[in-house]
Amino acid sequence: MPELLIELFSEEIPARMQARGASDRERLVCEALAPLNPRDATTFAGPRRIALSVTVDATVPGATVEERGPRESAPEKALAGFMRKHGVERDALALENGFWVLRRTIAPVAAGQQIADVLPGLLRRFPWPKSMRWGVGSAFTWVRPLRRIVCILDGEVVDFTLAEGEDNGHGLRSGNLTEGHRFTAPGAFAVSSTKDWLDGLRTRQVEPDAAARRTLVAEGVARLAGEEGLNVAADPGLIDEVAGLTEWPVPFLGRIDDEFMSLPPEVMQVSMRVNQRYFALRNSDGSAAPRFAFVANLLPSDGGSLTIAGNERVLRARFADARHFWDLDRATRLAERVPALDRIVFHAALGSQGTRVQRIERLAGILAGMTGADETQARRAALLCKADLTTGMVGEFPELQGIMGAYYARHDREDDAVADAIGAHYMPRGPHDDVPTAPVSVAVALADKIDMLVAFFAAGEKPGGSGDPYALRRAALGVIRIIRENGLRLDLARVFWEAAQGLPEELRLAPDLDILPEFVADRLRVQLRGEGARHDILAAVSVGNTDTDIVRLLARASAIADMLATEDGRNMLAATKRAANILRIEDRKDGPHEGAPNPALYTQPEERELAGELEKTIPAVEQAIAQERYADAMRDVAALRPALDRFFELVTVNDNDPAVRANRLRLLSELRRMTVLIADFSQIEG
Repeated sequence: MPELLIELFSEEIPARMQARGASDRERLVCEALAPLNPRDATTFAGPRRIALSVTVDATVPGATVEERGPRESAPEKALAGFMRKHGVERDALALENGFWVLRRTIAPVAAGQQIADVLPGLLRRFPWPKSMRWGVGSAFTWVRPLRRIVCILDGEVVDFTLAEGEDNGHGLRSGNLTEGHRFTAPGAFAVSSTKDWLDGLRTRQVEPDAAARRTLVAEGVARLAGEEGLNVAADPGLIDEVAGLTEWPVPFLGRIDDEFMSLPPEVMQVSMRVNQRYFALRNSDGSAAPRFAFVANLLPSDGGSLTIAGNERVLRARFADARHFWDLDRATRLAERVPALDRIVFHAALGSQGTRVQRIERLAGILAGMTGADETQARRAALLCKADLTTGMVGEFPELQGIMGAYYARHDREDDAVADAIGAHYMPRGPHDDVPTAPVSVAVALADKIDMLVAFFAAGEKPGGSGDPYALRRAALGVIRIIRENGLRLDLARVFWEAAQGLPEELRLAPDLDILPEFVADRLRVQLRGEGARHDILAAVSVGNTDTDIVRLLARASAIADMLATEDGRNMLAATKRAANILRIEDRKDGPHEGAPNPALYTQPEERELAGELEKTIPAVEQAIAQERYADAMRDVAALRPALDRFFELVTVNDNDPAVRANRLRLLSELRRMTVLIADFSQIEG
């Protein structure tokens, strides 16, 4: 089968757009060439090119297309319109079963022709997140100026142009010429296949495969660090970015001057990463090493000595700036910076950062009593937690919010618990970040996130669809993780109410606050789904349940899951669903069928047996749930299975005697009343 190679060669593509561009290219080309049955697609992405290699059929098969037109008896105008639509005369039509029918034979189309027909339009509508215009004479845009198009099918060029009418398409026409490394192998060379293209590029110091470049970066840096007994600070995002900036990655190590080693390691790492895309190195004990790694885009002729010296010189200037901020910031105590927060707007409806700090301080004091934290320390940490926003270091590197606050707090001789809480109050910053565990840190981190949720919901800024400009979903997941991983017993509805009392009076009863508990519950279900847990059971526990104690809800859900893992539990679920379905149907007719059943109306021993079991089980379940002995409650419920099985096997609920029927429905209603204490079993799958 013919092999199709398409390469789009341009000026430097931003690293963050390369993978998405290659993926979109594969999807769009395969959709456009669907008649050619594309398969075995391989994508390539790099700083100056995205490419696709795919196997296609040699032709689009011919076909006979049939379309039925108007009836024979239809007005002449209807027939004329049908012929005009298809550009045919009457003799091209045939009468069949009272209808005019058009049959048209479509000739086979060669793959090259099909490709040439669809690619220009595809390139003109390519969905780059941001595109640019260049030159004159064309409205064609690309992520960066497009210079060459390689399009080869089975060794031959598929000829097409991007010109369209008076638009010259920048003079771009497909061909078989590409280019190697900009500096070490300049100039064009011809290719005839994907293998020829790959071999030619690698010979000219270009690695077109993004995964291979990533491996070269990660393993090369780690190897050089390991030779000196050092480790590379984990930073997968930086590895991806550097792989997207280099066509021929060559790693080197540089040295950091001793005068800068007293800087906080986080400052050194962020400065190296943000400004220069350097890798921070660590000693075996985790401390910052006086070395750094970087990746060049070629192998210098001198082995790299000048390159290393130049990068060391650049880093020296960067660290000198960081040293300036470090020394200047410590000259002013954090506590003295708090008033400056009044001049930083947080949100138009919610006031300044200073106002927000007052809310967090108040809420942290309340949460301290619920989390076992020292209230004085919690309030002090909350008061100071945003003060580093006014520092030069955080102004230069916003990624260091909280981290720098902790350093400055220790410099000011604040309590260790206070400094730790300031440093941890943004945690967890992401799904793989740790959560705070020290009581003061937990109280302040929860206060920060809960204030975010309550304040923005009250201001009408709840997330909608995929939009979440204030990262409230992340804040909710942070609250959930802190509670779960610390086993905190919090009534979130009460905490949300307490937080709302710190808002401006006109926002304290905002209607969106009522949906905040369900928003958090939905995030909890999302988290459980991601963990592979039974989120449907949590949904069943939550229906009609005003309990917002996450630990208690999860304990109940876990007990139900354990019960349903047994045969008795599964059969019990089926029986309770059957009872609920019967009641739903019969209640529509003449219900509700509630109230205690009359023992005198029992006519079969199976009724009496089930009634007796329920009479013992319902109080036991109620007591177990009240005492949070959920496993005991589930065991008592599962024990009903034999009596329920015999009841449904031998008893006809809809008896001919209306009184007996109503009494049996009331008996099932007792079962439903008991199961509702546990969960809405209809929500559980299976």
